[in-house]
Amino acid sequence: MDSVRIALGQVDVCVGDLEGNVKKILDYISLAKELGVDILCFPELSVTGYPPEDLLLKPSFIEDNLGALDRIREASESITVVVGFADRDDDIYNAAAIIHDRRLVDIYHKRYLPNYGVFDENRYFQSGLRAPVYRIGELVFGVNICEDIWYPGDPTREQALLGNAQLIINISSSPYHVSKVRLREQMLRVRALDYSVILAFCNLVGGQDELVFDGHSVVINERGDVVARAGGFREEMLVVDININRVFRSRLHDPRRRKEKYALELESRRAEVVEVGGFKDKEKPPITTGVADFLELEEEVFRALVLGTRDYVTKNGFKKVVIGLSGGIDSSLVAAIATEALGKENVIGVSMPSRYSSESSITDAQLLSKNLGIELLSIPIEKAFSAYLDTLSDVFRGKEQDVTEENIQARIRGNILMALSNKFGWLVLTTGNKSEMSVGYCTLYGDMVGGFAVLKDVPKTFVYRLSEFYNRWKGREVIPKSVLEKPPSAELRPGQKDTDTLPPYEVLDPILKAYVEEDLSIEEIAALGFDEGLVRRVVRMVDLNEYKRRQAPPGIKITPRAFGKDRRFPITNLYRE
Repeated sequence: MDSVRIALGQVDVCVGDLEGNVKKILDYISLAKELGVDILCFPELSVTGYPPEDLLLKPSFIEDNLGALDRIREASESITVVVGFADRDDDIYNAAAIIHDRRLVDIYHKRYLPNYGVFDENRYFQSGLRAPVYRIGELVFGVNICEDIWYPGDPTREQALLGNAQLIINISSSPYHVSKVRLREQMLRVRALDYSVILAFCNLVGGQDELVFDGHSVVINERGDVVARAGGFREEMLVVDININRVFRSRLHDPRRRKEKYALELESRRAEVVEVGGFKDKEKPPITTGVADFLELEEEVFRALVLGTRDYVTKNGFKKVVIGLSGGIDSSLVAAIATEALGKENVIGVSMPSRYSSESSITDAQLLSKNLGIELLSIPIEKAFSAYLDTLSDVFRGKEQDVTEENIQARIRGNILMALSNKFGWLVLTTGNKSEMSVGYCTLYGDMVGGFAVLKDVPKTFVYRLSEFYNRWKGREVIPKSVLEKPPSAELRPGQKDTDTLPPYEVLDPILKAYVEEDLSIEEIAALGFDEGLVRRVVRMVDLNEYKRRQAPPGIKITPRAFGKDRRFPITNLYRE
């Protein structure tokens, strides 16, 4: 059997939805059978959803996930299925089930458990010890899970060299951030080339709280060439015919592999080979296999934000969202993302002008809503603001107006949005960006209120790039040109501009990237060409506003280091550089 038909089920599952996840997996199994697939793979922990976090500490959850796996086994007649689940033995394991023709042949336990960034798998799982390979007819293949493939060497080396695997299947739930897609694929190509092995990488797709999984499942041949790639940020079943004889021919020309295998055998290491059986003869209709293009950076990030927003809203049972529209760039972009994610009929904008709102901001919010086709409510805040000022006038007598009165306006708007949410069941999307969140340029219980922070990890300068991309992508000026060109302002006092409080975002964002994402010291940042006094001021703002960030809604991670799980600093913290 020279050719084996494999399929990668790039599915969007939901944590805890065992019934829904199994139904989707069974649907893919049915489709794979129609296409004559021999081996069908699903992502890491696709039965439970990823990451299940403390659900793994519930014995009933583990038991139910094992029951769900058994339903998948029952449906796997005449096909081999590799699927991720949570195994229970003497401990809990991040596992892959190898099922062949309704028989649970073996279970592989993940070896390398990531415990950095957004990952905390050591909290839940025990590491595996085995690296078996599986023989079906003339095909020998190995299975490993996500982080296992990121390490050069074992278990992939054991499976390819000692086990003579022609195919390595890696099932993953590898979350997205900028620059990761290409970096990850380059790593996979190196692994395939190093061990002269075909590598099938099956990745999860979809949003889960603050994480987005981008998909981009890929099959790479023994020469390190990409032969098939699924698209990003969408569900897909990637079907590929692989030629296992070409692997043997390639290995004959690679003395490196021969020497490395000999060295391992000198250590008296031997592979564990699990005999599975044979493939059943089946009709294999013609298939078309393609290599989906990578996206340009702005489109990649935009699609990540759309997918993350859609899944967060719908998986949590909401149908509609509400957004405060100020006429500024941030709320305009959030409205555009929400419209793409949910449809214009499910997005409600709210204009809440005050005595300080410019006429252009009001008209810009109206024009944006018209361009997007969304409903716009207008609820002026003057009466409520005047009532607050009157209520507090005796207590505040003799005090000049300051940030207190500015924050009152933001909190009135927050109350209005939450009242609409309570009354109509709409989810409030907040509009703050990473730059503002970093330095605390936002109002606690004001513009920070809501259920989901779409731009929480998007720097202000990139907000502009995404907005410009959106207009290009739509082929028209959806976000008005005036919104893109006006100086950023909260409009909470006469003539206010963001630059009254902050350095220009073109200066601020690189400083924040260096400090928040790269952990550079003040001196190292200053050495990049920034004024040291300014750097110290920015760093102090970041440090002092941890308490605000802890109370912010979750938001989509798109940078290598986001606030939240990625960056964990104490609130009570007296250390200063």
